[in-house]
Amino acid sequence: MVSTVIRPFENKDLPGAAAALAEVHATDGYPVEGVADPESWLRSENVLAAWVAETGGGARVVGHVAVMRPDGEDAVSLWTEQNGDDEGRVAVLARLFVVRDARRFAVGERLVRTAMDYGLSHDRRLVLDVMTKDTAAIRLYERLGWLRTGEATHRYGEEQSIEAVCYVALDLGT
Repeated sequence: MVSTVIRPFENKDLPGAAAALAEVHATDGYPVEGVADPESWLRSENVLAAWVAETGGGARVVGHVAVMRPDGEDAVSLWTEQNGDDEGRVAVLARLFVVRDARRFAVGERLVRTAMDYGLSHDRRLVLDVMTKDTAAIRLYERLGWLRTGEATHRYGEEQSIEAVCYVALDLGT
């Protein structure tokens, strides 16, 4: 694989990021929501900042991550109840995905570290939930020092749900 660059998301990245999301969904079943309208899902009004991983000088988007405002996520509630943090100082790491052929190049780790740097520079504690079926993502977060805060039920669609584990980034630096 050619070199991969992590950079801030731009509107021109939307078609490539949507295609990468669809590819990841086809191989991994992630995400469980947003696939019907990936462009809207990626550009949610709750996004504070987002980044893409691209190869070939912008030829292909191979990954994405976002930091989002809290919007009723169990990971936020668990952390604020356990620690007393003000919700205004919490943000959610979300919409992390990397296409299969880019994973062996630490693209996911680089995207997560970029989001963690954002949290540090904006005085935001990052939390997330990850579906229990996504064991590679769980290993990544734990390897990067994220602390498990509890379990939750990730709800999506009309009446669908899946079990998830919640984490908080304790080591804000990289």
